[in-house]
Amino acid sequence: MTTNAYPHLLSPITLGPLELRNRVVMGSMHTGLEDRRRDIPDLAAYFAERARGGVGLIITGGYAPNKRGWLKPLASEMTTRLQAMRHREVTDAVHAEGGAIAMQVLHAGRYGYHPFSVSASSKKSPITPFRPSALSTRGVDRTATDFAKSVALAVKAGYDAVEIMGSEGYLINQFLAARTNDRTDAWGGSATARMRFPLEIVRRSRELVGADFPIVYRISLLDLVEGGQTWDEVLELAASLEEAGVTVLNTGIGWHEARVPTIITQVPRGAWRSATARLKAAVSVPVCASNRINTPELAEEILAAGEADLVSMARPLLADAFFVSKAAEGRADEINTCIACNQACLDHVFQNRKASCLVNPRACRELTLTLAPTRRAAAVAVVGAGPAGLAAAVSAAERGLAVTLFEKSATLGGQFRLAMAVPGKEDFADTLRYYTRRLEVLGVEVRLGTEATAADLASYDEVVVATGVVPRVPDFPGVDHPKVVSYADVLSGRVVPGQRVAVVGAGGIGVDVSVWLTHDPAEDLDDWMSHWGVGDPSLHPGGLTERKPRTPLREVTLIQRKTTPIGIGLGKTSGWAHRAVLKQSGVVQVSGATYDRVDDAGLHLTVDGVTRVLDVDHVVLCAGQESVRDLYDELPGSHLIGGADVAAELDAKRAIEQGTRVAAAL
Repeated sequence: MTTNAYPHLLSPITLGPLELRNRVVMGSMHTGLEDRRRDIPDLAAYFAERARGGVGLIITGGYAPNKRGWLKPLASEMTTRLQAMRHREVTDAVHAEGGAIAMQVLHAGRYGYHPFSVSASSKKSPITPFRPSALSTRGVDRTATDFAKSVALAVKAGYDAVEIMGSEGYLINQFLAARTNDRTDAWGGSATARMRFPLEIVRRSRELVGADFPIVYRISLLDLVEGGQTWDEVLELAASLEEAGVTVLNTGIGWHEARVPTIITQVPRGAWRSATARLKAAVSVPVCASNRINTPELAEEILAAGEADLVSMARPLLADAFFVSKAAEGRADEINTCIACNQACLDHVFQNRKASCLVNPRACRELTLTLAPTRRAAAVAVVGAGPAGLAAAVSAAERGLAVTLFEKSATLGGQFRLAMAVPGKEDFADTLRYYTRRLEVLGVEVRLGTEATAADLASYDEVVVATGVVPRVPDFPGVDHPKVVSYADVLSGRVVPGQRVAVVGAGGIGVDVSVWLTHDPAEDLDDWMSHWGVGDPSLHPGGLTERKPRTPLREVTLIQRKTTPIGIGLGKTSGWAHRAVLKQSGVVQVSGATYDRVDDAGLHLTVDGVTRVLDVDHVVLCAGQESVRDLYDELPGSHLIGGADVAAELDAKRAIEQGTRVAAAL
């Protein structure tokens, strides 16, 4: 079945001689599969599955034009004909599925995680330990030529287009911004001179590949850093790029060192579409929107409004390779929506690990984590419908096994249902929508409100125990006082906390609960922008202005026994933003505390040998969890997954992967 629910998104578009079957671009995202020759088969399979799923144009992770442009030692590059020939395995795999693919050329500049990095100047990046060398005048010229040679090699490799990475704070961006370019030669000194580098790259590339080969340029619309480009400079660059021969302008938002989050889950959906619309109004080449667009409905809305010609979605295609085909077939409710958590994609990459996806652990493992159909006529019981149990039930059913899912509560989701109540994590509800719908489509028998016993499960061939966790209750006097409640009570709505609240336990849950307690539910996109200091780029260079303070709904004190900084264990690419929200919301943070007791006066603490009393209305316990595994102990040979296996900070990434792997092995 096909649908016309997304007529703009699913309509073809022509880029030079290249006709795309729809307007969906799988945006560039480094996965770690790009860096080693041995991983080429995995990379080919990863992209081929997205092409099979209907994506219009795939853009690879970044390939350096020379060794000094590496992202890390021995990282991906496109510098020789032999490398180009090896890429034929990737491009052929995509073409066999009817797709099109572009190679991104990216020079890391001062973001390179190695001691021989170079940049426009010798200014050190705050996100790497290495200070770059400033390129000589001849070095800049050679680097521009190296970019063009990489573009030409991409043609030999069978790519249908290239993307030149001029955004996110990488080398080209470093040349464009006064923040990082203090040169006085022909490659700096004025805005026009700073633009010479990207323009030379495009001109030289065009000379090598001819007039028609599609060249996409990723342009930074909002640098979101001090000393960033003005809006007039962005428009001047866009016009000059168009004149130099760029086919498409893809949009980028923010540098990696920006103090404003741009893609994580707390960023509102479609937050940056207005900036893209402003660019589109000023140029005649097609413009591609990007960042925090994760549903076909939003993508269609942007295109229908004339704000862009294409829509780039990177992580949403990691989460569901068949995003496009499901939308086209009227099955959008079966899309496994990206929740922008970054936990298995960007966090992995920045930890020098291969990327995957929290909601789709098969991503980047298409050859090794397969859900092959089985001829085994087996009855499978899954007990517990949290993330682990849902993943196991759906994955087993996809293999053709007869699955019954038991859940003692009246709803699916387990602890995930609590997480989606946290401000900025509303997208988590889409994961439950996905699993709920897949259970229906696959014909899984779901028994809600049923606490399965060992006797109930005796007739099943396989039993998967995913009974989850219960909140841990710490041992201190007064823990049973009426003021004391658990995080589950608060996030579920069973308890409405008072005006003054102490949160005991400052792990991920404690941080989430503190955000929930202080957040104003009436906050809209304009409020979000003002709190982070995002302003009109025509008035504020780089789109950055002063931040407006938040008005927290409650007075919150977040406390932990550990002496380490609060939030240190949060995600590498998102934790800083969550810690910033705590600060913006006036959350008082206390480390190294001893909980003495709770009584009518409040929470009694000892910190650095000094006793104090917090006069609070409620004390919310976020002191970890304990596994519920009694059933597993009664069932020898059953499979234990999720929180029931390891109760550690509600690790949905591990839980969903465990559930998928167990089902794959049944």
